[in-house]
Formats: sequence, C-alpha cells, structure tokens
Amino acid sequence: MRIWDIDPKQLCRKHLLGEHRELHGLWNILTKHKGVGGYARHPETLRWAGKLNALKNRHDQLVSEMIKRGYQHQSPLIGKFAKDEGKQSIFINTLDEQKELLKNKPCECLL
Repeated sequence: MRIWDIDPKQLCRKHLLGEHRELHGLWNILTKHKGVGGYARHPETLRWAGKLNALKNRHDQLVSEMIKRGYQHQSPLIGKFAKDEGKQSIFINTLDEQKELLKNKPCECLL
C-alpha cells in the first residue's frame, strides 16, 4: 500500500490508477474500521489516521489528474469524515526518496 506525495501529474498511468485504488482501500479501513488485521497497523494506514481531510485532498488531486487524462471517475469520498486540518506532515519517505523509488521502477513516471 502506498500513497505518494508526488504531484499526480508526474505519475504514470499505472501509479496514478493504482494509488487511487489503494487510497479507496485506505479510506475504508479508516472510516469503516475494516481491516482490523494487517492493514490496520500498516505504516501508511497509521500515517493517515486522523488525516482524512488531507487524504480526501489527495484523492481530489488524483481525480483531477485522472479526468485530465480522459478517465471517468465515479467513486467520490464521503466528506463528512474529513474534519481535520487537511494537511499531511508525516512521511514514511521524503519526497526525494519517493522520487528515487519511482525512478527505479520500470514505468513511465515523469521524474
């Protein structure tokens, strides 16, 4: 599971759509308390706990880029859960480390 902090414009199709899918899974874990097992204690889950507005903002950024690329979006997030300040300040990897991780993947991310 990975929610990048990189501008969605720089993500290839695979990473853009993959992050969107994983973000929805993370949202369900955090709002519906699903995945009490392994993913509930995953570092990415813990990073976003109490940061639902920030996670919704990331979702909106991904959706905006998806629409620009011609994808249809039909899975909005329920905003009533998003009441925090809307900023993420906890990082598992720095932005530079995240870019390096993507550079080393066999994909078309624009880094």
